[in-house]
Amino acid sequence: MARRPIQRRYKFNPKRQIQKSCNADELHSLAKRVRYAGSPYHKKNPGDFCLTPPAQPRPDKSWCDEVGIFSKSEALKLLRDGVSRGLISVQKTSSGFPKNVWTVTQDGYPLEAQYGGPTLGYYHGYPMPTTDDFRNEVLKYWNQS
Repeated sequence: MARRPIQRRYKFNPKRQIQKSCNADELHSLAKRVRYAGSPYHKKNPGDFCLTPPAQPRPDKSWCDEVGIFSKSEALKLLRDGVSRGLISVQKTSSGFPKNVWTVTQDGYPLEAQYGGPTLGYYHGYPMPTTDDFRNEVLKYWNQS
């Protein structure tokens, strides 16, 4: 009997929420403080991200290359655009940074950034899979802001 390939079921955090009211001055200050670290799990070509390819790549990860993000400066600009427009999560870290930031590329691809890393204020991001229903919320909010 032939084996069928394993199909992965993706589970997305159902608690994600965009903070509905944001102070413009606080967003401006936060946008200056956020940094982009990147993750080798989301890059086929490391470009200028200074990332070492993972020892065991995970094929289920989404690739930034597929939505045209090839430089760290571009990724940082997108992250800061998301913060400036108020697409930050209700959930915060112990240091006060939002756990997530969302943004949209010039071509209309929604991205999600997650807080994390060894240094305060750093995020890594990735394109939101088409199977993630929350991407519709991100696009809706982006188009209203």
